[in-house]
Amino acid sequence: MEAVVAGDKAGWLALFAPDGVVEDPVGPSAFDPQGLGHHGHEAIAAFWDKAIALAERFEFTIADSFAAGSEVANIGTISAFLPSGHRVDTEGVFVYRVGADGLIRSMRAFWEVDRAMGTLRATS
Repeated sequence: MEAVVAGDKAGWLALFAPDGVVEDPVGPSAFDPQGLGHHGHEAIAAFWDKAIALAERFEFTIADSFAAGSEVANIGTISAFLPSGHRVDTEGVFVYRVGADGLIRSMRAFWEVDRAMGTLRATS
């Protein structure tokens, strides 16, 4: 979350294992039409450019977290502030799995595009 808030693409990528996978959201979407996820640093970097880099800033509100084994499920809201002066709030469950080396092996975000887009509003 800190790397995303800071706009630190390199720092964010460094958190992932070389064979890491990002599914955000899980299933087919505009970011991943086939719904297979973004595999490896190159694909994860491209996801950053298509999704994360489009916002001016982000705020994360984590309502609760559940850790089990090498995974954690965070329940919360990610607020994206867009250059157009709009805001979108994405409520969801965000699941991370790490390896023994502490690097992220998988990040799976369960959220609904239509529900998030229903929150689109001007910030001023």
